Amino acid sequence: MASTPSAVPTSNAGAAPGAVALRIESLRAGYDRMDVLHDVSLEIPEGLFTTLVGPNGAGKTTLLRAVTGLIPTLSGTTYLGERKLTGRSPEAIVGAGISLVPEGRHVFPNMSVQDNLSLGAYLPAARARFRETYEEVCAMFPILRERARQSAKTLSGGEAQMLAIGRALMSRPRILMVDEPSLGLAPQVVTRVFQTLRSLTTRGVTVFAVEQNVRQILQIADRAYVLSQGRIVDQGNARELLDHPEIRRAFLGM
Repeated sequence: MASTPSAVPTSNAGAAPGAVALRIESLRAGYDRMDVLHDVSLEIPEGLFTTLVGPNGAGKTTLLRAVTGLIPTLSGTTYLGERKLTGRSPEAIVGAGISLVPEGRHVFPNMSVQDNLSLGAYLPAARARFRETYEEVCAMFPILRERARQSAKTLSGGEAQMLAIGRALMSRPRILMVDEPSLGLAPQVVTRVFQTLRSLTTRGVTVFAVEQNVRQILQIADRAYVLSQGRIVDQGNARELLDHPEIRRAFLGM
């Protein structure tokens, strides 16, 4: 992948150490009147890499969709810092400082790489700083500059994931949320993607990643939550959770 850039797009410069970037309180959400999440509460520390792990069907993607306004919440409240997000539109949540890299990347295959990146800067504040942010993203992912005029469908899976992350960063988010960043990628590419996400925190971006590759994500994350059947069942330092007997048995087959 690329070397770490000299700067990373973020709207969170100068955050107080130890602050909470995102707070979720007693969140209930689901589909067609069926609850998937049951009173989920968690805190994502400012400037750290936090991960949410759990089995298929636990509700991990549902949590990201609820926080970003893509599905309605049934009850509970979400705060970005002290700002209440619950009930706001997805566009307003992006404007507040949260950007989502969806599962499966979902880049626009027939559009050029540069046009895909442009879509990430559609809000006025981000558009005003488009050139600056574009240069920062291309410094992080030089392949995107090389392929700028190619259609996104010509990219490999790893390159498409870089594009999806770059597009999300074009909004200059305070928090970058990533849904299953390792999905469908070769092991070497997964390592590079995780390293890139890790590097973002050193530049002031708070990262919250949902992931099924439990062993690898817990090795690089700072904090971790475990979601099972729509409920938080464990939390703590990521590496300490990696050594937890129940986690090793349930998720690592050990």
